[in-house]
Amino acid sequence: MSMNLLVVEDDERVRRFVRRGLQAEGHTVTLARDGPDGFERARHEDYDVVILDVMLPGIDGNQVCSRLRSERRAMPIMMLTALDQTDQKVSALRGGADDYLTKPFDFDELLARIEALGRRSKKLARQDSEIIQLGSLSIDKASMTVHYEGRDIELTAKEFGLLELFAESRGRVLSRTRILNKIWGYDSDPLTNIVDVYVRRLRGKMDWGPQTGWIRTVRSYGYKMQPMLD
Repeated sequence: MSMNLLVVEDDERVRRFVRRGLQAEGHTVTLARDGPDGFERARHEDYDVVILDVMLPGIDGNQVCSRLRSERRAMPIMMLTALDQTDQKVSALRGGADDYLTKPFDFDELLARIEALGRRSKKLARQDSEIIQLGSLSIDKASMTVHYEGRDIELTAKEFGLLELFAESRGRVLSRTRILNKIWGYDSDPLTNIVDVYVRRLRGKMDWGPQTGWIRTVRSYGYKMQPMLD
């Protein structure tokens, strides 16, 4: 699993050692020498893991970590420090770090911890991509379940597919032809009103009215999901 990594470390010897070892394992490594540089790089690029020294010039690693978390940057952060005190570790973890390693460290342990953080991050990213959250509406694509305003909504496979299509296309008008193609697999059939029937069924189960619910009718064309969010 090749990862894009950021190493923020002011000790040139440690910085080069870590980069050389990580690159040998097939990872892409960006280096930063101080807190402000590391913070700016982490703000503007998505890294799989950030390896962050605690004692840095400018702003220290704990401040960098807390600032990234305050900006909702969710990449995993591994803290490195020469301090082996419990209160230092607790402070780093409470500030948003995901793991903590004390210098001097064994490279194999550093690598194993980084790879574990990367796997966990990618797993969470996959899980997030399988859930559509719109206010009080939650659509879990993996389990094909729907939760809305405190209750579970029982939908058939076609009803679920229709709701998922609307949610992923929210704000855009979908023609009946496009809906037919996506959900039933054919382009058009002038003799059927199956789209309208299923929209009515879906509205009924969600307690959405024709003009007051989330799925709005666009006259002579199709439908549009317009979520009513708090």
